[in-house]
Amino acid sequence: MSDRAAPFAYDGLDRIIHEKARLGVMTSLTGQPKGLGFADLKRLCGLTDGNLSRHLQVLEEAGFVRIDKAFVGKRPATTCFLTDKGRESFLNYLEILEQVVRDAAAASKRGPAGVLPKPA
Repeated sequence: MSDRAAPFAYDGLDRIIHEKARLGVMTSLTGQPKGLGFADLKRLCGLTDGNLSRHLQVLEEAGFVRIDKAFVGKRPATTCFLTDKGRESFLNYLEILEQVVRDAAAASKRGPAGVLPKPA
């Protein structure tokens, strides 16, 4: 946030991650080094098969997730993993989001002219 002319621009909020469903996917996968199965990810994020597939495609194209497809017996099994790039991008995204929260909290304490109120 070195740009003083636009301190609230938050250029680091990656648009790929910032979308609600993809944010849910990234959050779900963060604590899962062994990955998550498609059905588990679908349940955790509250998405349909088609919606999850499309969001995973976007994340995979960005290099944020890896998708492994295999068979367990005769049934297909899809497992999704966060890549190193995805983990780094997500952690950077969270740092910027934390700054947004700090800035919003500070702004809420200022008066309408952007000045801190006088102590009582």
